[in-house]
Amino acid sequence: MGQNVKDNKPVSSLWAPVRDYGKRNIGIIVGLLVIMAITSTLSDNFLTSSNLLNILRQISTNAFLAFGMTFVILIGGIDLSVGPVVAFSGVFAAYAMANWEWSAGLAIVVSVLLCVLIGAFNGAIITATSIAPFVVTLSTQTIIRGAAMLLGNGSPIRITDEQFCVIGTSYLGPIAYPVFYMFIVMFICYILLNKTKFGRHIYALGGNRTAAKFAGIKTAKIELLVYILSAVLSGLAGIILSARLSAGVPATGEGYECDAIAAVVLGGASFAGGVGTIGGTLIGAIIIGVLNNGLNMLNVASFWQYVAKGIVILAAVLLDYIRKNNTLKKKFRSK
Repeated sequence: MGQNVKDNKPVSSLWAPVRDYGKRNIGIIVGLLVIMAITSTLSDNFLTSSNLLNILRQISTNAFLAFGMTFVILIGGIDLSVGPVVAFSGVFAAYAMANWEWSAGLAIVVSVLLCVLIGAFNGAIITATSIAPFVVTLSTQTIIRGAAMLLGNGSPIRITDEQFCVIGTSYLGPIAYPVFYMFIVMFICYILLNKTKFGRHIYALGGNRTAAKFAGIKTAKIELLVYILSAVLSGLAGIILSARLSAGVPATGEGYECDAIAAVVLGGASFAGGVGTIGGTLIGAIIIGVLNNGLNMLNVASFWQYVAKGIVILAAVLLDYIRKNNTLKKKFRSK
């Protein structure tokens, strides 16, 4: 009998992460299932395999942004420039290929490097001054949006390079390439947050900035790297989106920062920092995607979609507020 227990141990340990993931995110998982159940009763086409795979493809862009935003919110920051960075990276790559005859590979590499500079710019100002991240990234948001508009002269730039377009338009079986990219990036971000010193320092910084400094953590360096990571993931999302559209569109990315923030907060992250997971963010992104898809299938006007998403974000913030208050009360009573 002991042998059987020993033999079964690896199996139980294999399922342990899945079980723990379910326990941690039970609230939002139930919320997602409720939304899906309601939508499926109102639309017969919602639960079809083709539509569910389409939702995953649609959320891939927001997931890239939301994964980067998770790192930012974990340190108690915010990045409002992610939407324009999506537009800029795609437009720059399209412009370079159309006007300078660059190869797809060179255009992508330089575009991502420019995103590194954008993230470094945000991080450098935030760490070197006492200016709030909200103000810094709001300013960058406007600058980068203007740069994208200037590059494209306000109009889309058509992409004719087939090698580039394959990135966003190809499928492996019934699943689009961007879905695979999403899960690969999710896995990398999970490893960074949970298996590296960098991730531990992020949680420490978000949990208590002063204590992190006394512990010898280079907080300025961590912040700088986090904002660079956010910009790079946004830039990659822009590359994939422009490949899918076969054009660099300066107007893309409008409001994307709101969807990314909503996904992170719905996933259980706290604006105060130090609390949040990549797995939770994925579920949050799926909720936003299901809402968008469901409301479109029900022919709900786009104006009402903004209202619905706003209500969802507010509800998530209120739940976070209530959760924090309850935690503080328990600590106070225990003392």
